[in-house]
Amino acid sequence: MDCHTPEQRRANMQAISSKDTSIELMLRRELWKRGLRYRKNWGELPGRPDIVFTGPKIAVFCDSEFWHGFGWEESKEKIGTNREYWIPKIERNMERDKENNAALAEMGYEVLRFWGREISEDPIRCADKIEAVLKQAGKMHALRRR
Repeated sequence: MDCHTPEQRRANMQAISSKDTSIELMLRRELWKRGLRYRKNWGELPGRPDIVFTGPKIAVFCDSEFWHGFGWEESKEKIGTNREYWIPKIERNMERDKENNAALAEMGYEVLRFWGREISEDPIRCADKIEAVLKQAGKMHALRRR
């Protein structure tokens, strides 16, 4: 049983942002501080990646645990209300993530996905991983602010 009225639940759901989330901002700040430049929420690519480095073709997603099914087998058992809606919804999100990863890979993009808790706990380590992939792609110099 939901403890909110339908109006309260609707207001709560509408307040959830799909871009410029706290985890995205945290990671983007760290990348910007390093002088790395990127596109954000680029709609020309499947899945509209949160951060895109177009030259070296690297797409970065900042995934929240609930919406993208972190530890799904355990997590889905904890969903107490409206299970018939939420379980298929989140499972479809997970499937869509796989489809987007495959489509991006086919386009030559390397896909990096970070869980929200990874970013929250250590945005520097996440940025280090991105920077390592950029170095491996050999195009770091073109991405830095001059």
